Amino acid sequence: MRSPSSVNVARLGFLLVCLITAIALHFGLGQTEAVGEDGSESLVEVLPLWRAIMGALVLSGTLIWLETLIRDVSLREFSTGTFGLAVGVFCGWLLTQMKIDELAISVMGWEDYEELVRLAFRVAFIGGMGFIASVLALRSGKEDFAFVVPYVRFRQDGASGAPIVMDKDVVLDGRVESLMRSGFLAGRLIVPRLVLDELQLMVDSQEPAEKQRAQRALDALARMKTRGEFRLTVHEHPSNTSGDDPKSQLVRIAQILAGRILTTSDELGKVAEVQGVDVLNLHELTEALRPKVIVGEKLRLALVRPGKDEHQAVGYLGDGTMIVVNQAVTKIGTTQDVIVISKLETSGGEMVFAELVN
Repeated sequence: MRSPSSVNVARLGFLLVCLITAIALHFGLGQTEAVGEDGSESLVEVLPLWRAIMGALVLSGTLIWLETLIRDVSLREFSTGTFGLAVGVFCGWLLTQMKIDELAISVMGWEDYEELVRLAFRVAFIGGMGFIASVLALRSGKEDFAFVVPYVRFRQDGASGAPIVMDKDVVLDGRVESLMRSGFLAGRLIVPRLVLDELQLMVDSQEPAEKQRAQRALDALARMKTRGEFRLTVHEHPSNTSGDDPKSQLVRIAQILAGRILTTSDELGKVAEVQGVDVLNLHELTEALRPKVIVGEKLRLALVRPGKDEHQAVGYLGDGTMIVVNQAVTKIGTTQDVIVISKLETSGGEMVFAELVN
């Protein structure tokens, strides 16, 4: 995947700064007098221009190369590693104060190499502890840091502030905007680039229904973005996930952003939960909000059509729950008081049976 243009501009800017600094050093250092073997004096450039430019190119090229190696590292991971490095360097410095190097010098008889041995011990202690602590920090979670630094909590780390990564299915569902406006769901909305690419393929499809759904979803995203009512951003996913399937890419993005996945797919939800990512499933929310009908409950129900059996009539609750009423075929087209007598769980959902109230 190509880098965003802003990153390329930053790279070019850094290269120009290095070149300008090198040229300034060349002219700033100027020339110095040199005495030749024959005793003649001449002016020699302290830092030749070609050496200054080559040094700037090597330095900037090396740092840009290192930047490309860590392009999949998020700012959160970088700050975590930096914190661990600081702790490790401090612990390594404490070890150097224990004078272990002096003990080793006296025991091994290395007095002639005292300075070299001291330097080696400092590098081993400080560098080694810094490396170990930074790796441990990157492997640790937020709760581990809460244990190390007690009573410290950040508002953005709360569940309500965690970013929400949306998949294609939930964008096509079309209920996200209403859900966010109602206040039941809060947080920054993230639309991965791969989701937009999938929607664009649907827009270019020859199927009218599929094309219309995708276009409606893109219009909704554009409306949410332009109005500024919600925080919605497009995420350029890391290039190391480009060969993975879309579900793995979405889970990886959620892990990098320490966010949650909003979906209607049970399969994606299971994959994410196995990898420790929080999942918000709209189908589960709908099921949780569905009113529970209990046996013996009396309902006011509009009978709209015949049932499977000749004597049955069918009505629906406001949430779409179907209720089959026995001995009510003659009441179709009217609203009747019914009482629930039984419920049956099927693969297609819950079936409720009722009878007319005499």
